[in-house]
Order: sequence, then structure tokens, then C-alpha cells
Amino acid sequence: MAAAVTAHAEGCTLAVRVQPKAKKNAVLGERASALRVSVTAPPEDGRANDAVLALLCDHFKLQRSQLALLSGQTNRNKVILVRGVTPQQLADLIPASDGDD
Repeated sequence: MAAAVTAHAEGCTLAVRVQPKAKKNAVLGERASALRVSVTAPPEDGRANDAVLALLCDHFKLQRSQLALLSGQTNRNKVILVRGVTPQQLADLIPASDGDD
């Protein structure tokens, strides 16, 4: 299974590694058991967290209410709750590693 997707009572959780203040918002693939994402927002006042959730909503075609930040509010490593989606459904949507490990 791609990245660190685990079952949760409300759906599943996803481990994410964030690169704030990047040149563009993008889902970069899986690396070291986490989904790598980059966002242009700075890591100030929760702006990068909001940008990550918005990017994941768009990428996975989910409603904003389906996503919640469980941990990592002030860390690059985050755990996102994805409501109403099984771990397998989410894993199928995660791009393969880009091979630059």
C-alpha cells in the first residue's frame, strides 16, 4: 500500500510530509512512507496547513469537511484524517514514487 495509509474509525489516516514556501502547490508522490506535498504558503499562522488540506481536497476530489489535521500542526510531518474513504480507496489515488529516493 502506498504511503502510510491506515484505517481509522471515521475512514483512514494519511501520513504527509510537507514542503512549505515551495515554487508551486503539488502532490509529489510517496517517499519514506509518507505522501510528499509542496505548498507555496509559508508555515505561519496555519497558512501552510490550510494550503495542504486545500491541495489534498482538490487532488483527491474530496469535500473540505472530509479532511482534518490530526497531528503535526507545527511540523513538516503531518497526519491527515480522511473521512468516508477506505484505506484501499485512498491508496489507489496516491501517485507512485517519483524515484528520486
